[in-house]
Amino acid sequence: MKYPRPIFGDPSIPMVDSEISYTPIIVKTPKFDTPITARENFRRAAARDNPLWVPNSLTDFQSLGANDIIAHHVRGMQIHSDFLRPATENYDFRDWFNTDWEWVVSAGGAMLKPGTQLLADICDWERVVEFPNLDEWGFEEKAAAYMKNYDPDKVMHYDIGRGLTERLVSLTGGYTDGMLALAVEPEACTAFFERYADFVIELFDRINSLYPLDMVTYHDDWGTERDTFFSEKMFVDMVLEPTRRIIDHIHSENVIFQMHSCGNITRFAPYIADMGAEFMQIQRRAVDMPELKRKFGNKTGFMAGIEGLDEGMSLVEAIHHTVDTYARGGGVYLALGGGDERELWTTLAELYAYSREYYDKEQGRA
Repeated sequence: MKYPRPIFGDPSIPMVDSEISYTPIIVKTPKFDTPITARENFRRAAARDNPLWVPNSLTDFQSLGANDIIAHHVRGMQIHSDFLRPATENYDFRDWFNTDWEWVVSAGGAMLKPGTQLLADICDWERVVEFPNLDEWGFEEKAAAYMKNYDPDKVMHYDIGRGLTERLVSLTGGYTDGMLALAVEPEACTAFFERYADFVIELFDRINSLYPLDMVTYHDDWGTERDTFFSEKMFVDMVLEPTRRIIDHIHSENVIFQMHSCGNITRFAPYIADMGAEFMQIQRRAVDMPELKRKFGNKTGFMAGIEGLDEGMSLVEAIHHTVDTYARGGGVYLALGGGDERELWTTLAELYAYSREYYDKEQGRA
């Protein structure tokens, strides 16, 4: 079936406010009449179970960042970077593990403040590291206010923040000391990772009790754009099992798991797929995602951007190319941001209509 592409400004199509994830920016987007809700369709995409169209993060999600769920800071600390805070100059903050960070405007994110080293010896982690007391942060108060505007037709998504190796790096003072700890004190690192996995599970349970979560994104950067920070053996010996335990627990609550990892982590992709992560949020310029889709698309999915614009394709051509590359069998959604209203309209209309046609054909409805 051929689906219509309403022209920009069609008065029969209502316009709604859509929030660009992890920003205070609201944009106007068209709301198309869909046969099922965005939430149901996304869950089908995640399960690779006959989605009707390719979802997108702009209109289909309601997303909370790691720091967005607290009513107040505790003793001058906050959970994570505050992506909703407008910043025109760099500023410092302390996270809830008592480590100091600098928000760098040019990078659009936070960097560990030079000289920060809470844990000089990983063997001392049980004595030095103070895990946050979740009762102090006002989760319930914040959730009560948020849920007044909760949309049950959209995906409820929470970004749970720093993972095992990222937390190790932040506590030991940076990647040099963090990787040295992995190499020299594997037993201590493994013990710390198991304890930190317990904390991530405790945090997830608290948030999941307050918000009807559909998906959690978990961050653990494992590489540079050239290769991984540590070997496959180190990954298997220390990182794999506590990560798997986190994923298994999240899945036990019927919540979708998205693995975020920057860098060229190609060597770890089979493990992410085998652990059952429904989506990989990985760095396209460092990883051949179309090849990973071909290899592992029957096990895992991908967050993708629109591909082909930098190769001279028109917007419509690029949307077709992206759907053709990643949509097979489900297991994909697109990360969309802001831009010109007309361009957004074209993007959303073409993505919805073309991907519906794609899945109609794939699922035998064409």
